[in-house]
Amino acid sequence: MTVLLGATELQRVVAPQAVVRALRQGFVAALASRTAPQRVRQSLPASPGSIAVLLPGLLPGIPAYTVKVNAKFPDADPAISGIVCLHDLETGELLALLDSAFVTAWRTGLSAALATDLLSPAGARAVGIIGAGAQADMTLRGLIRLRTVERVVIHDADDGRAHRMAGVWQRAGLACQVVGSAREVAQSCDSVVTATWSRRPLLRLPDVRPGSHITSLGADEPGKVELDAGLLRHARVIVDDLDLAMTSGALGSAGLRREDAAAVLGRIIDGTVPARTDAGQVTVYTPVGLPWQDLALSWAAYLAALRDGAGVGFRFHSRPEDEGDA
Repeated sequence: MTVLLGATELQRVVAPQAVVRALRQGFVAALASRTAPQRVRQSLPASPGSIAVLLPGLLPGIPAYTVKVNAKFPDADPAISGIVCLHDLETGELLALLDSAFVTAWRTGLSAALATDLLSPAGARAVGIIGAGAQADMTLRGLIRLRTVERVVIHDADDGRAHRMAGVWQRAGLACQVVGSAREVAQSCDSVVTATWSRRPLLRLPDVRPGSHITSLGADEPGKVELDAGLLRHARVIVDDLDLAMTSGALGSAGLRREDAAAVLGRIIDGTVPARTDAGQVTVYTPVGLPWQDLALSWAAYLAALRDGAGVGFRFHSRPEDEGDA
């Protein structure tokens, strides 16, 4: 039996705290994986930056694998659409079909929340948001469960979207301020999340406060840039995967080398590499997004759906006993 889990069903069965736990465990488990993460990318003619991506996900300890078929359309709302197929690792049986937009926003945002909490200064209680979309919103949702957040400063190229995000969080009890530039955000916060489609640097070293942290989510495809090379060279840079950071992420796009990354996030989580080496250091987390993250969330959601009886069950293939005498 295959379980269909759309955004409504996933919202019912998936809890941010459980996903953060699964992702934390996944970052460490992935260190022992012998399978390099794969991304197959195809540009689409719809608009500049539109692409289709195929991502197969494996992770030690999970008896399943995922295949995500994703499309990204920068001018659409939502900008991401597609499906995640969850399969049994031994038989290939299709266990579940999950909404890709939900899975991608949650796994990206909550991975970013985990990294932002680990790398931001201990006393940072003001969070800056540059790019007021679904991924930044999910990062903030996860972050408030990991540390105290008292104030949010928001900028978006679409001022109306920035004000809408501010209104939602003000109703949730957070003090929010909308500002007119990315620089204003970085100048007023020690913890900043950028989640844009930008192809030019939004922040440079003089824009950033000493000792602050930036989580840059937008530089996940060749040519996408949020931070300039000078800032990246100065900062202590943490990535999710070194190879992908060079071929698809911020290091390669900025002309930097593998050696310019201090560590992968899994090493920060397992304690083998320190998050910071001095208080005045600027840290940057710039992930590409890894296929095993889709698997970690999808597996947790599938188990929760089975437990709660959620989702729509259907048979993808007919069984011999269903075919009668035909």
